[in-house]
Amino acid sequence: MTSLGLFVSELVRTPRTIAALAPSSVHLAREMVVGIGPRTGPVAEFGPGTGVFTRALLDAGVAPQDLTLFEVNPAFAAHLRAAFPGVRVVNEGAQTIDVHCPDGVSAIVSGMPILSFPAALNRAIFTASLRVLRPGGMIRQFTYGPKSPLPEAIRADLDLTYTFGPRIWRNLPPARVYTYRRG
Repeated sequence: MTSLGLFVSELVRTPRTIAALAPSSVHLAREMVVGIGPRTGPVAEFGPGTGVFTRALLDAGVAPQDLTLFEVNPAFAAHLRAAFPGVRVVNEGAQTIDVHCPDGVSAIVSGMPILSFPAALNRAIFTASLRVLRPGGMIRQFTYGPKSPLPEAIRADLDLTYTFGPRIWRNLPPARVYTYRRG
């Protein structure tokens, strides 16, 4: 099955877990990996789906052995294992990153629909992420909305600052990338 076919199949089967109208575009993927490359070190990806951001990370020079994917959907996880040999795929939630990446990561790229998550889950994901995020590291998250996808109360409690990039019009729907760092 093609990546698009798998995406549509899972969207129909489990629409509440996908939360997107279409797979992310290569244009959004390029923006998500700006500044990430062969010297970044270990990278984690949350919610890789069919692997659009994964492909961009590998194309940017991240070594397969430096990439750990967290995908809760078993069909997507199986697809990712087959499509990206040498990349570690964890079929668990992103809140387990500190268990699976105890030596830390330098960057996290997230395609998860965090706006649709309960606040407690967002807090758990970001708290676990900060436990393993190396000094100077970053968390990238995109959103279709007009403001930061991480609720302000959680961002402030975790002492995170953010910057955002341009609106990616060549994505359905248009999206914006936010980069979070420790304050």
